[in-house]
Amino acid sequence: MGKKLQETADIIGEQGSPNTHKTDKKKKKKNKHRETECDERTELSVKRKLEETDVQESSKKEKRKKKNKEGKEKEKENETNQESHELDQVNCKEGDEERVMVTGKDAKEAKYAALKSFSESNLPDNVLKCCQSFKNPSPIQAHAWPFLLDGRDFIGIAKTGSGKTLAYGIPAVMHVLSKRKGASANSVNPLCLVLAPTRELADQISVVLRDAGEPCGVRSVCLYGGTSKGPQISSLKSGVDIVIATPGRLKDLIEMNICHLMEVSFLVLDEADRMLDMGFRQEVRSILSKTCSARQMIMFSATWPLDVHNLAEEYMDRNPIKVVVGSEDTAANHDVMQIVEVLDDHLRDKRLLALLEKYHKTQRNRVLVFALYQKEAERLDGMLHRSGWNVVSIHGNKAQEQRTKALSLFKKGSCPLMVATDVAARGLDVPDVEVVINYSFPLTTEDYVHRIGRTGRAGKKGVAHTFFTHHNKGLAGELVNVLREAGQVVPDALLKFGTHVKKKESKLYGAHFREISADAPKAKKITFNSDDED
Repeated sequence: MGKKLQETADIIGEQGSPNTHKTDKKKKKKNKHRETECDERTELSVKRKLEETDVQESSKKEKRKKKNKEGKEKEKENETNQESHELDQVNCKEGDEERVMVTGKDAKEAKYAALKSFSESNLPDNVLKCCQSFKNPSPIQAHAWPFLLDGRDFIGIAKTGSGKTLAYGIPAVMHVLSKRKGASANSVNPLCLVLAPTRELADQISVVLRDAGEPCGVRSVCLYGGTSKGPQISSLKSGVDIVIATPGRLKDLIEMNICHLMEVSFLVLDEADRMLDMGFRQEVRSILSKTCSARQMIMFSATWPLDVHNLAEEYMDRNPIKVVVGSEDTAANHDVMQIVEVLDDHLRDKRLLALLEKYHKTQRNRVLVFALYQKEAERLDGMLHRSGWNVVSIHGNKAQEQRTKALSLFKKGSCPLMVATDVAARGLDVPDVEVVINYSFPLTTEDYVHRIGRTGRAGKKGVAHTFFTHHNKGLAGELVNVLREAGQVVPDALLKFGTHVKKKESKLYGAHFREISADAPKAKKITFNSDDED
C-alpha cells in the first residue's frame, strides 16, 4: 500500500498537478508574448538606427557638397583676387617719381639742376627733333644733359628702356656740332665713339643716333662683326662724326689702319659691366689708349663691380659725376608685371605652348621667348614651327644677316613671335613687345632684369612670365629680392628654395671684396727709402 502511494506521488511529481500545468502554459504564453514584443522593439530600434544612419550620411553628403562648393568659390575668389592684384600691378601709377641720386664734385651747383622740360635745355630745334614724340626728358636725360653738355665725365646707372641712349646721344651730337664749327666738314676721323658689347645693341644705338644726327648733318657708322667689312670701310673713308662699334670689329679696323681714333674726344662705354663680363677687357683698354687724351668719358652700367670701378678710375677724372636712377642694386622695371612659375624641366614645353595660347592667341602681339643656349633656342624654334606657330629666332650661331632679318621681321610685326638667347637681352628696343617668356632662367639676375626689360618700355606696361626649376635654386634668393623690390607676387614654391643671397664674386678676387662708390678716393702709393729695405 505504501509502495503504491509512493509511485503515485512520483508520477504526480513528474507530471505536476493540473493547476501547475495550467500555470506553466500561461507562463509560456506570456514569455512568448514578451519575446515577440522584444523582437518588435529590436526591429524598431534597428529601423531607427538605419534611418538615423541614412540621415547622417545624407547630412555628410550635403556638408561635403557644401564644402566642395565653398572650396570652388574660394578658389575662384582667389583667382579673381590674383587677377585683380595683377591688374593693379599693370595699372600702377605712371606718375610715380623714381629716386635719383647724384654724386660728384660740384654736383649741387645751380647750373646742373635737372631739366623739367626740353625747352629748358636751350638746344636747337633740329637737335631736339628726335625727341618730338616725348613730352618731357626722362629722369636719366633730365639729370645727365646738364653735366654732359658741360663736358663732365659721367657715370649713369638707370633701368633698361629709360632713354639712356639719347641721354648721351644728344650731348654727342652737340659735341660734334661744337667741334666741327670752323673746321672742315669733310674730316675723315670721328669725334665721338660709342662702344657696345653686342651687335644688336650696337645696331640699336646706331639707329637712335642716326635719327638724332641726320637733321643736324651729323654722320654716324655702325661697326660690328659677322658681316662684310666693305661697306663699313667705305663709310669710314668717306668721313664720319660718330662711330658705334663692338670692340672686336673696331680693333680689327684699327689694326688695318682704316679707323683712326686720335680725334675722339667724346667716348661712351654702354653696358660697361656686360662688356667686361664678355671678356673684352683687353680690347677696351687697347681702344681707349688710341683716343684723344683730353677726352670726355661716359660710362653706362647696370651694376658697379670692381672691374668697372677700376676702369673708371684709370680713365676718368678723380670725381666723376654719378647719377643713379632708381636703385644701384639689381632692380627690375616696375612697369613690368613679373610672374614666376616653379616647375619641372620636362613640363616646360607643354607649359610654353599653353602660355602662347594665352598670350599670343591672335598671333598679332609681339612675344619674345628667351632660351639660355644656342642649341636650346634652335630646338625651341623647331618645336614651335612643328606646333604651327609662325616664329623666328636669333642666337650667336646664326650669321649676322640671318639675325638682322629675323629681328627686322619681329620689329615690323611680320613675325611677332621670336626665340632668342641673351644676345637680345640688352640690344633689343621694340616698344610694342607685350610679353617676355623666360623658358630658361639666365645665369645671373642682372641678365634676368635685362631680359624682362624688353617689355614695359617707354612708359608702357608689360608681362614677364618666367620658368624657374630646381637647377636655378642658387639664384632663388636674388630673384625673391627683385620681385619684392618691384612689389610683385613671390610664389611659395620659390621661397622653398630659400632666400639666401650669395656674395657677388669678382673674377680677380673671388667673393672677398666690396662694392666701391664712384667718388671713392684713389689708393695712395707707398714708397720706401733705400734705408728701410733689408
